[in-house]
Amino acid sequence: MKTTTVPGITVYCASSSEVPPVYLEAARTMGSLIALSGRRLISGGGTFGLMAAAIEGALAHGGETIGVLPRFMIERGWAHGRLTEVIVTETMHERKKTMAELSCGAVALPGGIGTLDELLEIMTWHQLGLYDHPVVIVNTDGYFDPLIEMFNRMIDQNFMRDRLIHATIVDTPAEAMEVIGQNLSTTRP
Repeated sequence: MKTTTVPGITVYCASSSEVPPVYLEAARTMGSLIALSGRRLISGGGTFGLMAAAIEGALAHGGETIGVLPRFMIERGWAHGRLTEVIVTETMHERKKTMAELSCGAVALPGGIGTLDELLEIMTWHQLGLYDHPVVIVNTDGYFDPLIEMFNRMIDQNFMRDRLIHATIVDTPAEAMEVIGQNLSTTRP
């Protein structure tokens, strides 16, 4: 395993390519903006869908991409062929932990149950003080509106004791980068 010194930005998103083009374009833009920021893109490293679009967006702008995949996914050939670095884990939990440890921010783009699993876990870690970096939900085309409504319902009915959604909700990848950039500028020595 290569030693990564500069924290990257973790992106959680769909591995499905059978989605509306607006989501694929947002993922490409996210990857591009991460590369242009000088940060590494950290993702699940998949060869399809939004994951691939983000990876290709970063690579098109000279960025580095780190894919974190459990061994069984590597064996199934699910790793994107152009990743700068591949980190192999034994379990899905180890994958999520590694992605968080390598990052200075986590961004959720539209996705399915795996994306929601990753997003909700990192939000929980943030709430518990185990992840001290920004968590950002990019609500492309209103995709996350039902989830945001559920978060607000949890707050209204006192299921979230601190009455906070432990993520910043934005509409675009550019806004996500602004949130992460603001956090980096306030935490530098």
